[in-house]
Amino acid sequence: MSGLLVKKPLTVAYTEAKGNQLKRALGPWALTAMGIGAVIGAGIFVATGEAAKNTAGPALMVSYVVAGFVCLLAALCYAEFAAMTPVAGSAYTYAYTTLGELFAWIIGWDLILEYAVGAATVANGWSGYLQESILPKLGATLPAELQSAPVRYKEGWFEPTGSYVNLPAVLIVLLLTAILVKGIKESAAVTSLMVAVKVGAVLFVILVGAYFVDPDNWNNFAPYGWTGINIFGHQVAGGVNAKGEPAGMLAGAAIIFFAYIGFDAVSTQAEEAKNPQRDLPIGIIGSLVICTVLYIAVVAVLTGMVHYDQISEKAGVSDAFRHRGLGWAEALIGAAGVAGITSVLLVMLLGSARILMSIARDGLLPQAVAAIHPTFRTPWVATVAVGASVAVMAGLLPLDALLQMTNIGTLFAFAMVCGAVLVLRYTNPTAPRPFKVPLVPLVPVLGVLGCLLLMFSLPAHNWARLFIWMAIGLVVYAAYGYRHSVLRRRGAGVAG
Repeated sequence: MSGLLVKKPLTVAYTEAKGNQLKRALGPWALTAMGIGAVIGAGIFVATGEAAKNTAGPALMVSYVVAGFVCLLAALCYAEFAAMTPVAGSAYTYAYTTLGELFAWIIGWDLILEYAVGAATVANGWSGYLQESILPKLGATLPAELQSAPVRYKEGWFEPTGSYVNLPAVLIVLLLTAILVKGIKESAAVTSLMVAVKVGAVLFVILVGAYFVDPDNWNNFAPYGWTGINIFGHQVAGGVNAKGEPAGMLAGAAIIFFAYIGFDAVSTQAEEAKNPQRDLPIGIIGSLVICTVLYIAVVAVLTGMVHYDQISEKAGVSDAFRHRGLGWAEALIGAAGVAGITSVLLVMLLGSARILMSIARDGLLPQAVAAIHPTFRTPWVATVAVGASVAVMAGLLPLDALLQMTNIGTLFAFAMVCGAVLVLRYTNPTAPRPFKVPLVPLVPVLGVLGCLLLMFSLPAHNWARLFIWMAIGLVVYAAYGYRHSVLRRRGAGVAG
């Protein structure tokens, strides 16, 4: 049992990577841009319309406040750990130093799936946005065999679509994988450019759309109620939508939480920050606050321009402008949407590769996966492995099926990070903390409770997916990770 609870001392976590370190090229503005790039995109341009129409109505504004507040609690905890342990790996590394190897493996295994499936979901959405909002404006279309996944999800089962592969989704994943292999500085430059484009478009939506807001559209502010909580599929509070899924403000917060899951990708770039103790807290908290404000403003404009039950599920923002006779704005918003979704995809691929690299570096997966490119100084094997896996999922699985596998694992990881702050404050109170979570234990405890509340506001199939994936992960750990753990074999840790 002691092997399962072996912990990685903070000094070991920081020094073991020095001989095989990534290139430090990111300052606070680049990290903040990465955070904004990971968050703004899928939430505004893909998920907002569907969530407003089917889950929360105009109360989606409050849903974003709730989700953003829960994320802020987790972000404060992330910032403390990222400043203490400026090593790639995100919540995985933090758990290794506080809760032990088994918990670290569980979190790392979960985050690999969440980032990879999230990236595949975003790539799928990118393809749809390209084909619906951009190509028609150019008078172009793809052959039917290359437009979508070969199957679609219908009534709990898959049926053929007549297509062979979602080619645009595959191509964008492979292109961004190549950029990530080339170098983090180039990746940051691409992200910064796309962030500038989409933030400009978001401000355009807010400032121009505000003139067309009709307050009467907010009269039925919470048509589905203020809750929407279910426990393992059993409805506890709130209503249901036409699909029989939980609906209400809290249910909306749980669903659109997908729009926030990229902010912690900033912490996976700890080894590439120039001054991680200062820059990481700025990047994590700054990007989250900026994105939350923009999200709330966009939802206010969207639900004010169009009554919630008339919002388009696939392209809510651009369609709202069309409703108001501003069709000329569709192309601008469509282009920004593609740029926004692209930057989200890039950062998700980046984060997944670095978590995979950290796990392999510890011997819990084959160490060849942790190889650093001798010229580019990037984790090229992990990046290629993630890119190939995401390309397969994005090309062959439909959006509905991918969406069913997101959110709950990230909430679980966030809850573990909040709990880990409490554990480390008790077990190692004198450790240097360049950034400290305020109001401990209140902030971490609220973070854990907030994550659990949103987890219990998700449909039952999310829990089934979590348990199945965790069971597979435990088998992999027992068969390989436990026997090949570098730290346990060296005897560097102590039983927890």
